[in-house]
Amino acid sequence: MIIRKLCLSFFTVFLFAVSAQQASAQQISPQEYIDQYKTLAIRYMEEHGCPASIVLAIAMHESAYGNSRVARYLNNHFGIKGPNSSTEIRSAYKGYDSVEDSYQDFIDFLKRRPATARLFEDYQPHEYRRWVNGIARSGYAHSPAWSAKVLGMIQRYNLHEFDLKPENAADSLTAMGDAADHASVESEEIWHIVEAGDTLYDLARKYRTTVRSLQQKNGLKGSRLRIGQQLKI
Repeated sequence: MIIRKLCLSFFTVFLFAVSAQQASAQQISPQEYIDQYKTLAIRYMEEHGCPASIVLAIAMHESAYGNSRVARYLNNHFGIKGPNSSTEIRSAYKGYDSVEDSYQDFIDFLKRRPATARLFEDYQPHEYRRWVNGIARSGYAHSPAWSAKVLGMIQRYNLHEFDLKPENAADSLTAMGDAADHASVESEEIWHIVEAGDTLYDLARKYRTTVRSLQQKNGLKGSRLRIGQQLKI
């Protein structure tokens, strides 16, 4: 009887531990992240002028929608390096008391660097493409694919709809029509980030081009694509 009770107690503790672990590992979805932090991003846009779409997209990209260890243990959603006092993880990334502090420090980070401080003077909150390219050129991220991924994030989740626009400013995505969907655009160049289900044939029809043209521009010998691949249109 005693052994049976001990076994039951052990099993109960085990189930509780597994349940707690599953709860802590539960992933935040992109839409849940947007719903939770869009008001914060809009507030900083209204106060400082940086597009809400930029703030949200970079936070989502750098923090894996708030699911990364750095985001969970350090409240760091922008990959900014600095000191932290965490006993949970060892990291070169900066620790914050709250996610809001991380958002505020991101704006401060842009303003205290000459290469990005000028963006607040040069561009309006609705010019998110110019902001992304300006931040990328400043050396904020080392990956050459960073700007395309952030722009893809903005377009995939329609984050540009949160940005302030002058009454006479046409929505850049609307003006471009369906051909701009899931693409990053700078000057005449259009880039598409491959998603599940994409084929060269479908993309050629979507962007009013040919499969052969897509293959030539991207050095493709066949028609096989991989998710996350960047294609020049």
